[in-house]
Amino acid sequence: MERKNRKYEAEGIVVEFEVPRCIHAEECVHGLPEVFDAQARPWIQPEKGSPDAIAEVVHRCPTGALSYRRTDGGPEEPVPAENNVRVVPDGPLYLAGRVRLHLPDGELLEQTRVALCRCGDSKNKPFCDNTHLEEKFSDPGLAVEHKLGAAPEEAGDALTVRLAANGPILIEGPMRVITADDRSGDGGKGALCRCGASNTKPYCDGAHKTSGFEAD
Repeated sequence: MERKNRKYEAEGIVVEFEVPRCIHAEECVHGLPEVFDAQARPWIQPEKGSPDAIAEVVHRCPTGALSYRRTDGGPEEPVPAENNVRVVPDGPLYLAGRVRLHLPDGELLEQTRVALCRCGDSKNKPFCDNTHLEEKFSDPGLAVEHKLGAAPEEAGDALTVRLAANGPILIEGPMRVITADDRSGDGGKGALCRCGASNTKPYCDGAHKTSGFEAD
């Protein structure tokens, strides 16, 4: 998994930026442009904002590319009260909550915000890297029927995410899947398409078996 982290320090806060996970959602540059300025160098200048204001804007980053650490005793990022999987039209899956992502190399990533590829073509799988724009991935992000099962008793309150080799995203734990028309389905277990070929997106229908999709 490609990793390239950068740190930007100021009094009271350290902002971290994981470059490959940024897909330019631009919540940061619109939310606090004096701190997050894509035209400036460095593009993050935390000394120009208060730690509280910076933290609030970082919370809006849907991919988890931005995070922070308070050095002034201020509160760290809260964990959302519920786990959500939001389907972005023609784009990725935004996961928010207590997310426990098991990566193919054995690493366990525990975060509150993650963007996962669902077009099948990301060069940084399982994360979205905006390749869906180049490949003109098209899906309105709607679901005719939510296909979620009940969570196992031992699931706990986290959303556990595993990746089936050459197959779907397997999710387990209390969750709400929200489609682009704001319809939601609640459940505790499901399989989400990450090959881009399913006819029941965002859910897997087994199309990866015939589409030639390959991923760890």
